Amino acid sequence: MPLVEVSMIEGRTPQQIRSLHEAMTAAVETTLNVPRESISVIIRELPATSWAEGGITIAERRAASAKTKVA
Repeated sequence: MPLVEVSMIEGRTPQQIRSLHEAMTAAVETTLNVPRESISVIIRELPATSWAEGGITIAERRAASAKTKVA
């Protein structure tokens, strides 16, 4: 029973999330040749303040980027 876990920054539409569920399921079904009923997909949406790269949160990066675009 394959389990796929995806973590991403929040902000996608319900349709985008549904499409991701379907795409991930189809990819695992085809790649591993397993029945789709046996595949689980968990999508975790996290706030931009909870995800950091290099010690800087995505929210901080976005804020800095917005400032440079305005200037």
